[in-house]
Amino acid sequence: MAASDLASDLRQLIEDLSESADIAVTEVNEPVHSVEDLSKLFSVSTKTIVRWRDAGLVGRKFLFGNRRRVGFLQSTVDRFAATNRERIRRGERFSQVTEDEKAEMIRQARQLADDGSSISEVTRVLATSMRRSPETIRYTLKNFDIQNPATAIFPNHRGVLSGEDKRVIFQRFRRGESLAQLCKRYKRTRSSIQRILIEMRKERLNELALDYIYNADFEDMSREAEFLGAEPEPAIAPRKVRAPSGLPSYLASLYDAALLTREQEYHLFRKMNYLKHKAGRLRESLETPRGNRSSVMDEIESLYELAVKTKNRIVQSNLRLVVSIAKRHMGSSDDFFGLISDGNMSLIRAVEKFDYARGNKFSTYASWAIMKNFARTIPNEFKHRDRFRTTAEELFLSRQDERSDPYAEESAHQRRQRELGRILNRLDEREQKIIVARFGLGRGKEPATLKEVGEELGVTKERIRQIEARALSKLREAADASHIELEA
Repeated sequence: MAASDLASDLRQLIEDLSESADIAVTEVNEPVHSVEDLSKLFSVSTKTIVRWRDAGLVGRKFLFGNRRRVGFLQSTVDRFAATNRERIRRGERFSQVTEDEKAEMIRQARQLADDGSSISEVTRVLATSMRRSPETIRYTLKNFDIQNPATAIFPNHRGVLSGEDKRVIFQRFRRGESLAQLCKRYKRTRSSIQRILIEMRKERLNELALDYIYNADFEDMSREAEFLGAEPEPAIAPRKVRAPSGLPSYLASLYDAALLTREQEYHLFRKMNYLKHKAGRLRESLETPRGNRSSVMDEIESLYELAVKTKNRIVQSNLRLVVSIAKRHMGSSDDFFGLISDGNMSLIRAVEKFDYARGNKFSTYASWAIMKNFARTIPNEFKHRDRFRTTAEELFLSRQDERSDPYAEESAHQRRQRELGRILNRLDEREQKIIVARFGLGRGKEPATLKEVGEELGVTKERIRQIEARALSKLREAADASHIELEA
């Protein structure tokens, strides 16, 4: 048994035996002090006396008149005081604060707060200058602010920052606000803000989409240079395809991206999945005791950004495939660009789920994924139109983009696209940014989530949703005025 446990049991035994003895305080031949007496004698709180009992001050049960209460023999108190001088000195710092001391404490705290000090800094300074415990200072200031909200020293201080507060702090830091500015704005110490930034950065990293197609080759670290090497050059330089005149800018831009060779496709898919594999392994290390290292987080972010860049390279090289398939599913009332938007999302998901190691052509895999999605999204009267189209070979020609003029049918849409461009200009700058980002209208850009757009603009995703709804309402009103049909 530990000595501390034995001493505690012995003190409890003395108290129990004295309780059964029914000794009146008047029968003892030396002074007996109550808890309140000792509190006044040492100028400490009664809570401090309770802590001293746990630290070795032996008490006994005596009859004070008709009541049985805890008392302390003078000899016991002297012995405890002699062996616990430092403890008693510290205890004096927890003594009750007088009204004069409280007034001085409030005055100094207000002066420091007006100079920009946080509540933690004020507490530390006053604890030293007034020889009081930090707990006493903090408790006094907190009570003053609660009782005097109109003249509170820290009116904006909240004991615990909410998750939304922390996200805003992180967003402000990413937009360039310094640690000193954040400390002053949120009345927090530098170390407190740094902990919040690390916490939010880890949370953001844990939300990264790092799902990937595993391959046993990834375990061979000696091949990392091969996995991450430069994209192989095609054996024959690709022929520059000229975009037909009169196409909307989005369709015309698709001709800028050359189709991938089989070797390039294999390399890019392997590279993208290996980058996610490595980033995922590093992310798991964030849960270890040394997982807060900035260098590890930096590397995860770098790997993820490179993986996204590689994915975008694959997506951009296959966007013409989406347009080609969307054309086959058009009817007189179809929204062609709505089909393209849906098809692009299917293409992106196909890139993330394609297993390059099986040796199949990605264009075939992606075509089936796009067709499956169109079967759910096109109007009901067209859902079954292409379900039984002859053979897979006719559906998925390996060189679809080499037909003489694959976009001739798009010229009928030129007038409507010009009108859509004009009504888009009726939105303000922020609304245009949100619509362009949300629907992937920028060249080579994927549609962004509400959260991603919110982080870029420094507002919540709920606010982005509200602005997007307002902007779409404006577009519909403008379209009605111009007699343009938009998807509801």
